[in-house]
Amino acid sequence: MAKTKAKSKPAQAKKKWIQAAHLKEGALSETLGVPEKKNIPVKKLKKAAKGNSKTAKRARLALTLKKISRKRKKSK
Repeated sequence: MAKTKAKSKPAQAKKKWIQAAHLKEGALSETLGVPEKKNIPVKKLKKAAKGNSKTAKRARLALTLKKISRKRKKSK
């Protein structure tokens, strides 16, 4: 069998990667023991972001999204 190269995704699909993500609302808050209506402290997020567990991945995503929203607010 011949190996086939993976086709690269269109530029627009790469920009809108978050829409395709399967997120569970409140899962990170529940795991960290923070009420869903309250913001999770950054210190807790950074501590939870260490490792390779599902919680760590969710925490890293939360930190990334927080940075993105800050950058968008600055540019407006």
